[in-house]
Amino acid sequence: MIDPAQPRHDWTVEEVEALFELPFTELVFRAADVHRRWFDPTEVQLSQLLSVKTGGCAENCGYCSQSAHFKTNTPASKLMEADVVIAAAKQAKEGGAQRFCMGAAWRDMKDRDMPKVAAMISGVKALGLETCATLGMLKPEQAKALKDAGLDYYNHNLDTGPEYYDKVVTTRTYQDRLDTLEAVRDAGLSTCCGGIVGMGETRRDRAGLLQQLAALPAHPDSLPINDLMPIPGTPLGGAAPVDGLEFVRMIAVARLVCPKSVVRLSAGREHMSRELQALCFLAGANSIFVGGKLLTTSNPDQDTDAALLADLGMRPMTMKKAAV
Repeated sequence: MIDPAQPRHDWTVEEVEALFELPFTELVFRAADVHRRWFDPTEVQLSQLLSVKTGGCAENCGYCSQSAHFKTNTPASKLMEADVVIAAAKQAKEGGAQRFCMGAAWRDMKDRDMPKVAAMISGVKALGLETCATLGMLKPEQAKALKDAGLDYYNHNLDTGPEYYDKVVTTRTYQDRLDTLEAVRDAGLSTCCGGIVGMGETRRDRAGLLQQLAALPAHPDSLPINDLMPIPGTPLGGAAPVDGLEFVRMIAVARLVCPKSVVRLSAGREHMSRELQALCFLAGANSIFVGGKLLTTSNPDQDTDAALLADLGMRPMTMKKAAV
């Protein structure tokens, strides 16, 4: 008999879709049970995200305010200086963050930027924070250089299932994303990889995304599930929101197919009720972004999150808990 709490890499899209079809309470119960097999359900990992280079990206991701293809209110800026980033990380740590994530709006990383990025990473690492970066596509030697600088995690999302992918972005292929993840794994970095719901995709497309994540040679160490924040001026600026219970189903199925991953309740919490967030934690989410901003979109402020976690009886995750 298959133990549902043990990781599998042979999920089919049909099997994942069948999980979505379970009665809501049964699905959440199964996910909560699996969650408790690997994690303390009262713990949540706290990350903070900073845009270290904003706007002007050559990609045409339909959800993104930073794409040069769309007219949004996000101006382009140059790569920040390392000392400014390190100062922001210090402030994040003082505010309770355990991991500091640095994001640059690039299609791919240029070698000329590596020294400055490496200085950011090593400086943040020296503060005692876990380090994460999302810098676009990487070559194997770049992934190794980031690892040597002290990077712990690299974020590179698949965004959606392979069948829906070209409805969202056409300037980078699905295989491009998989190749970067391979380079990241081969360099010995932990992976942070998930996707977005609310882009017009079907439930089967969501199942396709989770099947792809579960089929990776190693499940993502961190698995962010983003609820689309519609940005005026982007192709998805008028997208209809996903029903709250459907979003909880996405969290629960992610927990079931990637049982040892830290599942992050990521972008979109700004428009979620306290009760909806609580259901997500019950269904297996155990990570959030803290701080009032996520790259270019809003996020609940520190006091709001502190009050929610206190009311739920939750506390910061023990460092390195994600490495089980």
